[in-house]
Amino acid sequence: MGVSVLDVDLALPRRASGKVREIFETDRGLVLVSTDRLSAFDIILRQGIPGRGIVLTRLSEFWFGQLADLCPNHLVTTDVAAMPEAVRQQADRLSGRTMFVHSLDIVPVECVVRGYLAGSGWKEYQQSASVCGVALPAGLLESGKLPEPIFTPTTKAHEGHDEPLTYAEVEGLVGAGTAARLRDVSLLLYQAGAAYAAERGILLADTKFEFGLRDGELVLADEALTPDSSRYWDALTYEPGRGQDSFDKQIVRDWLERSGWDKQPPPPDLPDEIVAKAARRYEEIANRLMG
Repeated sequence: MGVSVLDVDLALPRRASGKVREIFETDRGLVLVSTDRLSAFDIILRQGIPGRGIVLTRLSEFWFGQLADLCPNHLVTTDVAAMPEAVRQQADRLSGRTMFVHSLDIVPVECVVRGYLAGSGWKEYQQSASVCGVALPAGLLESGKLPEPIFTPTTKAHEGHDEPLTYAEVEGLVGAGTAARLRDVSLLLYQAGAAYAAERGILLADTKFEFGLRDGELVLADEALTPDSSRYWDALTYEPGRGQDSFDKQIVRDWLERSGWDKQPPPPDLPDEIVAKAARRYEEIANRLMG
């Protein structure tokens, strides 16, 4: 098992430090580095998942290419040799996990699309027969396929949890024209991704997109259809009426739930076996989607 890359420091101004990504500024764009850090229950664990940041970057690059005809994206290159000198100096460490991207005016909305009823959407449906103000038919099952995909946006919280938004609230935030573009493009991208994944025996239950504006044009940003931003299920084991196993960090979350941890810092150390299983799970979804 390889060594996890948990911290990155470049001789460039740091724009932001997230749970997974480190973002640095240049005069020509931004450098996005996906570390192997892993968070659970809003706390960053002491150990990472080796190679996780590489999987997230490879999948984003792949999907940006797949979806480019439907929406432009912010990716310039993943070739470290074509990036600023500060990145090239750490090429061995950063290759495969780094994107050089256009700087955008980010739209303050997380554009979530759901094709199946799971997670917080399932909880909300049980209480109100709706999700983010979208009314749904009675009698739907947990993990059940929705009659058609729905747009269920949320806020973009810098700390804590994103909060659901109704479509009217999105219009109030960004204007009716931009709201309609966000909704329509998000649904289009989801449908294309879901169709592609289905051909490979994978169900795309839900996903979230982030967009920015560049010269007034809507541009897909951040990441695209990775296991961090999406809920992927194996079509062979799918069974509505219960929760499904996802191709993501669920193995880690399940172990933490069983460990008796009170979900307050510091988190417990993960057994090597759990780290290795999670790494294989990320690699499996990448291989199945990309071939």
